[in-house]
Amino acid sequence: MSDKRKVGFIGVGLMGHGMAKNLMLKGHPLTILGNRNREPVDDLVSKGAVEVTSAKAVAEASDIVFLCLPNSPTIEKLVLGADGVAEGARNGMVLVDTSTADPSSTLKIAEALAAKGVRLLDAPLARTPVEAEEGRLNTMVGGDADLFADVKPVLETYCENIFHVGALGAGHTIKLLNNFLGMTIASATCEAVTTARKAGVDVSKLHELVSAGILNSGMFQAVMRYPLEGDGSGLKFALANARKDVGYYQNLTQSLGVTSPVGSGVNQAFAQAVALGFGDSYVPHLLDAMSSLNGIDKK
Repeated sequence: MSDKRKVGFIGVGLMGHGMAKNLMLKGHPLTILGNRNREPVDDLVSKGAVEVTSAKAVAEASDIVFLCLPNSPTIEKLVLGADGVAEGARNGMVLVDTSTADPSSTLKIAEALAAKGVRLLDAPLARTPVEAEEGRLNTMVGGDADLFADVKPVLETYCENIFHVGALGAGHTIKLLNNFLGMTIASATCEAVTTARKAGVDVSKLHELVSAGILNSGMFQAVMRYPLEGDGSGLKFALANARKDVGYYQNLTQSLGVTSPVGSGVNQAFAQAVALGFGDSYVPHLLDAMSSLNGIDKK
């Protein structure tokens, strides 16, 4: 097949805008599903994208449809629901799900689409919206090896590093493992800072110590910008999304019969933060929730 196939994109938000832009700028005719956030949609249309009003219409216009959506219920609705991708899909179309999703849902969708001759790759992302705009994301792809090889040139339009990690569902599984590790470090950092403040320890000294040793990490530094500098933007990932991802990780461990004491604790930490009203705040603001629960003035 040509590597300049017609592509559709559903979910042109923070990450999706840059991905869709690079797909189009590198030669792929682009059809997008509009949404309430008009800025990225209007920008892509101004650059030559075609906007349609249903996922079905995106599929009808495309050889490959990309998804970049917030959660599995939304994905299932837009793929399998009324006016969804499945209704507009035709034999030979490929669906690439770049969302962070529940692997069991991924397999369910793949089974439903197979009846129409549509194949699926799960290709969740790493890095940030900055790299999305630059076309330098990382992706971990699950799916048939021949299909992966066929679609890889298209993925290269917005990715710097592309890893084929196994069969369908492996991409979403490894992404959940990655996010579980990241959110564990983030929540442990916030808890350590909370405890330090309760004990009257200078948080800057904790930062100096950890920064000089094996415990240091990019995640630790991103979170620590908040208690040290008041800058919570070091990790632009909403607490509600973190809660969702760790919840999917918990679903995965339960389905496998894996005991998950650490996952349970991390899940509880994020669930409490969301319940306290911090869901739209970035992950470093987990510290605010923990401070509130422990009667600490975060200042």
